[in-house]
Amino acid sequence: MSSSVNPSMRVPHGAFALLRDLVHERTGLYFEDAKSDMFLGKLSPLVVERGFASLLDYYYFLKYDPGSADGWRKLFVALTVQESFFWREMDQVRALVDEIVPHYFMAHPDQTLNIWSAACAAGEEPLTIAMALHEAGWFDRARINIYASDASPRAVEAARNGVYRERSFRSLPPGLREKYFVCVDAGFGGLWQASSELHSRVHWRTANIMSEADIALAAIASPVVFCRNVLIYFSESATRKTVRVFAERMPRPGYLFVGAAESLLKITSDFELREIGDAFVYIRN
Repeated sequence: MSSSVNPSMRVPHGAFALLRDLVHERTGLYFEDAKSDMFLGKLSPLVVERGFASLLDYYYFLKYDPGSADGWRKLFVALTVQESFFWREMDQVRALVDEIVPHYFMAHPDQTLNIWSAACAAGEEPLTIAMALHEAGWFDRARINIYASDASPRAVEAARNGVYRERSFRSLPPGLREKYFVCVDAGFGGLWQASSELHSRVHWRTANIMSEADIALAAIASPVVFCRNVLIYFSESATRKTVRVFAERMPRPGYLFVGAAESLLKITSDFELREIGDAFVYIRN
């Protein structure tokens, strides 16, 4: 999508701040004044698509129109980067499989472990978790549910389809693609479909982690939450709110995984950073 502002769209004084703050309130995504051109460039095609000549018209539509849900879905797609790949930041997944899961079932042998991938993009992260658990034989020994959600309906639709291009496999060990995926198009780039056995391990849904109601539905008392490489786009206040709601919903001990570039040390006292295996994990005690 073009990053230049459509010249036919009027941007009245103060309209950027109004829309920017509304987007921040609803999604957690925050754009500083220095990024106003990028912000408006991504959204101006949506403004024109709606037939609005002014950014204020678009703001009023999003804020007050009872039929704005589809507009919000398209806005989120326009502003976010839905790019991931299999076997990403695997130290954390290994800590889950090798340390956290065994300790959980030693303490709760008859219970079900719920794992939530809270910003799953097109599904590479939760499917990576499912592959790692399957390789370790955990699905044959214990009851484990994997839930995956994203605020972007387009991303969740792609995840539900389970079809991936070559770039998604750039870190996957040799042999695992052939074991868990089927080539459905051998043309340029190739297309690979996740096997039904793997794909069925994950329950997919749309959920905005800035919405307490969505978190209440999606978390399902998950003691393990992956929320990686999304908080870097949030303001400090949005991050603090999201992490607080995670803490309130998680049973104890709870394990929160964030991206390598994300830190909660100055954000919350609800979680303690610890090293498990070769990974750093935030623990709710």
